[in-house]
Amino acid sequence: MKLKEIISVFESWAPASFQEEWDNSGLILGDPVMEVTGIMVSLDTTFEVLQEALEHQCNLIISHHPLIFKGIHKINPTLPEYQIIQTAIKNDVAILALHTNLDNRYDSLNHFLGRRMGLEQIRILQPKRGYLKKLVAFCPSDHVEKVMDSLFDSGAGQIGNYDRCSFKIAGQGSFRASGDANPFVGEKNVMHLEDETRIEVVFPAPIEQKLIRALLRNHPYEEVAYDIYSLDNPYNQAGAGIFGQLPEPMTSDLFLHKVKQAFELNYVRHTKPQSKPVSTVAICSGAGAFLIRNVNQMNIDAYLTGDLKYHDFQGVSDNLLLADIGHYESEQFVKEMLKELLIENFPNFAVLISERETNPVKYF
Repeated sequence: MKLKEIISVFESWAPASFQEEWDNSGLILGDPVMEVTGIMVSLDTTFEVLQEALEHQCNLIISHHPLIFKGIHKINPTLPEYQIIQTAIKNDVAILALHTNLDNRYDSLNHFLGRRMGLEQIRILQPKRGYLKKLVAFCPSDHVEKVMDSLFDSGAGQIGNYDRCSFKIAGQGSFRASGDANPFVGEKNVMHLEDETRIEVVFPAPIEQKLIRALLRNHPYEEVAYDIYSLDNPYNQAGAGIFGQLPEPMTSDLFLHKVKQAFELNYVRHTKPQSKPVSTVAICSGAGAFLIRNVNQMNIDAYLTGDLKYHDFQGVSDNLLLADIGHYESEQFVKEMLKELLIENFPNFAVLISERETNPVKYF
């Protein structure tokens, strides 16, 4: 199997357009046309993980954290990642990262964590903006259904839990074909009026070119009139963090005990337990301090995340139970999730989960 086949699966599931601007998800090292013989899934790409992959004859490592976050200006032994890069290249091992593009997908890691906590009615905490666009096209009325079907089949018209969403307005279009034209209706050099329908559909930005190709392929006119608008509407299928409801409210103490069980923790850093019961819960894996303001404004009862500082605990609402469950601890289950996705798409391929401990934080 070619590496590009695996990349294609992940791109359709967690597209690069989902990642944050500062991130470096995607193919970090390797040739997309190389043959993959075995896959090692890990949270981090360390030298120990690379050695483990070589021992099991895996020539692809898929990790959550990118091996390289920032630009590299020199590759020599002073570079922290030098030994990993050198050894991977010598042994033709590719390294692929799925980081914030994975985090920002609705039914991904945060959703997985929410299910471990038993949350219901799970929704995105901070939906992405600037991700949606609208296509407006003008079509002769007797060809509307064919054109719209092609747009829907290409991925347009999805709004939340509804698909094939659109708006249509009947009207009249006018044009005059030049002598060099090949008009579908009307005559050359003669003004023509045609009963047309204005079609409007919303779509995610990455499918724009696919959508335009479908429109041009199925529209009968030689020259197709259409407009594309950028929207600021929130895209509720992608974004940072999630929130949901517990099946039954519980005290802060019982809730924290449930957190320790669900995430297999020995310790949890948290603010003062609340007197009111915990019912609504927000979760953001990894470093989620940037969402505290959102959580405060939404009157959520408890927020679970990692990498919190002293002043993060000070800046929360009096009604919020804030808990730091650890960066590694909140992301440790990503390996299982990635393996499940790979097996689902490539059932006859060997996928191994790294057994190396990559958490750099230790407790005494």
